Amino acid sequence: MKILLGFMWLLHWLPLPILGRFGVAVGSLLFVAMPKRRKIALINLRLCMPELTEQQRVALARQHFQAYSRSVWERGILWWASEARLNRLIKKVPAFPGQQIAAAPTILLCPHFVCLDVAGAATAMEISASSMYVQQKNAAFDKALRDGRSRFKPSKLFTRQDGIKPILRALRDGLPYFMLPDMDFGEKDAEFVPFFGVPAATLTATARLAMAARAQVIPVIATFLPDYQGWQVKYYPAWDNYPGDDITAATRRMNEFIEARVREAPAEYFWTHKRFKTRPEGEASFYNNLDK
Repeated sequence: MKILLGFMWLLHWLPLPILGRFGVAVGSLLFVAMPKRRKIALINLRLCMPELTEQQRVALARQHFQAYSRSVWERGILWWASEARLNRLIKKVPAFPGQQIAAAPTILLCPHFVCLDVAGAATAMEISASSMYVQQKNAAFDKALRDGRSRFKPSKLFTRQDGIKPILRALRDGLPYFMLPDMDFGEKDAEFVPFFGVPAATLTATARLAMAARAQVIPVIATFLPDYQGWQVKYYPAWDNYPGDDITAATRRMNEFIEARVREAPAEYFWTHKRFKTRPEGEASFYNNLDK
């Protein structure tokens, strides 16, 4: 891993158009070399986008592998490039809402698009924040990831084992919480609400945190700019009347928002995650026979 990290460090000096094209080429190879992940992506796309032909879904899955690979190699720029270079490459739309964030406890809602680390870096260059963190198995990569995410303003990283209390304290102390809400962690603290029309175990933590901390929810999504020009980070208006008094309805509203954003940049959503792994009682898994 140290050799790979050293290679990433060397590559981060390349112009982005060259580095991005290198990432796309590697992604094309991974699409062939990782059949299990390819099958997961195609299962998800069949469930979520049945209106497409199988040929279109295969093409979209290949584009996703290319985008994901590209985002991994371009992460070297986020970890080691100067702030001046990052500010040239990151286009914030609209301008960073610093005054609005300072005015009230804030949850920055960042779904799993491949460029989510760009959204994190764009935010961290402006303000301190907190976020959930999953420790990586490889110590060298874990250190690189932690150092890369905390190299700008001071930040706090929590684990799922920490629970909700330290996050609430941070919110009440004025530290925004950078939240990744859309992975399947099982039935605990989750409800089955539709995602592209398919019941999906969805964490209700966004609504519950917003209610408990009286926090506003500001979605933020990063996507690639065309022609390898860099990235766009879009800060959406805070959601009105969220979460209301119905946690399930608020969670459904969140999924509907994510669906709409996925349709705008479908290749950049994280399709290789088993989003529908947890099923309602009595339903069979969608992901059987992946090894065949």
